[in-house]
Amino acid sequence: MAYSPKLKFQVVKELLESDKSISQIARAYDVHPNTVRNWEETFNEKGPELFEKDGTVAEYEKKVSRLERMIGKKEVEIALLKKFLGRDK
Repeated sequence: MAYSPKLKFQVVKELLESDKSISQIARAYDVHPNTVRNWEETFNEKGPELFEKDGTVAEYEKKVSRLERMIGKKEVEIALLKKFLGRDK
């Protein structure tokens, strides 16, 4: 059976916030205790990733930053060449 991410989150959240056992929570949501244990394990392993920047986004941000620096350098070079050639007006 496929469970929604919302249900999984709700179950794990209750597990973390309450004093109930895995068996009690599993029974309340009509889910097998091993399934609840797996969801908790997944949360513990991948939870920090939820708060990290997406690797792809971070990679593109670095690339954009590098390209912006390159453009800045080129603008300085152009300004110097114009001045050298007497076209700085």
